[in-house]
Amino acid sequence: MIIRHSLDKSKIKVLLLEGIHENAVRHFRENGYSNLEYFKGSISGPELEEKLKQTHIIGIRSRTELRKSLLQKAPKLFTIGCFSIGTNQVDLLEAEMLGMPVFNAPFSNTRSVAELVIAECIMLMRGIPERNALAHNKIWMKAINNSVEVRGKNIGVIGYGHIGSQVSILAESMGMNVYYYDIEKKLSLGNAKPLSSLNELLKIADTVTIHVPSTELTRNMISDEQVAIMKEGACLINASRGDVVDYKAVAAGLRSKRLAGVAADVFPKEPASNDEPFENILQEFNNVILTPHIGGSTVEAQANIGLEVAEKLVKYSDTGSTLGAVNFVEISLQANNSKQRFLHIHANVPGVLREINSYFSTRGINISAEYLQTDPYIGYVIIETESELDPTVILRDLKKIPHTIRVRILF
Repeated sequence: MIIRHSLDKSKIKVLLLEGIHENAVRHFRENGYSNLEYFKGSISGPELEEKLKQTHIIGIRSRTELRKSLLQKAPKLFTIGCFSIGTNQVDLLEAEMLGMPVFNAPFSNTRSVAELVIAECIMLMRGIPERNALAHNKIWMKAINNSVEVRGKNIGVIGYGHIGSQVSILAESMGMNVYYYDIEKKLSLGNAKPLSSLNELLKIADTVTIHVPSTELTRNMISDEQVAIMKEGACLINASRGDVVDYKAVAAGLRSKRLAGVAADVFPKEPASNDEPFENILQEFNNVILTPHIGGSTVEAQANIGLEVAEKLVKYSDTGSTLGAVNFVEISLQANNSKQRFLHIHANVPGVLREINSYFSTRGINISAEYLQTDPYIGYVIIETESELDPTVILRDLKKIPHTIRVRILF
């Protein structure tokens, strides 16, 4: 698969979906990517399939799914940007095997999510959701039951990554005792205390907040058994992924009064657009806060995400740098317009690099620099040469090397 990439970036088609922040559009255009198509909503089915046939770079948020069958029909696509923290909407392994690094924004909306979690923690522990619902129904319930300050209470943070640690800092600044559980050893911030097991955390936390990715290990990590372990009258917040919590078990915990309140921002099944109805078992409870996956949906977060992911996509397109890719080996290089730079992605099998080097040496082409990284699936080599040969001929020949996945050239 050969993609001709020259200084004329207008030949590279960029497709941005789902109302990605204008910062991304601005960054692409400021860097010469004028062939850009922008959609405020998501597209799918035959329309998306047709668009992808001519697209080199695509940017999506959470509603657009790029699965194997679709990626295989996108012959020109060479990189994908997820303008979000999560990348579950993309078949990462298939993208890697097709030579498409996937980039995301793991840091840009952490503050927004953390602020929402703290706000929900306060609202739940004061019993505000139920009182609000009753007031809307003309019922005046002024009472102190199920209403406490967060100061001095225990917050249990499951997953001490970028967001979990931010929640930890904010919670401690409000006088809360912070405990956290993570499968990896992490550096504690402030006075936060690590715990050795999930059950230990559940037993002592007045509020439990979850910040883990969706994996086989985390799916339904909060279910009947875990709800039964939690302190009576505890609150639960899920702003991570919809499938890490069994909401039927949570509903049972609310009915039995085991749980005093719940906040959920993510769900196993979410509408693809604002025009579709939303249904969830937690809708029957007044002491539950339900939000439509907006933890990171602030003006500041989306502006930061738009710029962060666009910068990574442009840098990869311009230099071949894969720093920050979630499914790819990482090579970080600066632009070098004085030499021909070839990007060769291939299956990680013995002998491919030898074939590449042999090709250049037998033609008397000097390799001025070479960078290689591999993982169990692919090898990614960047070669800078001093050659007067027609680069299209070199590209054609490199493509013929067995086990080649994708070849590009940067002038």
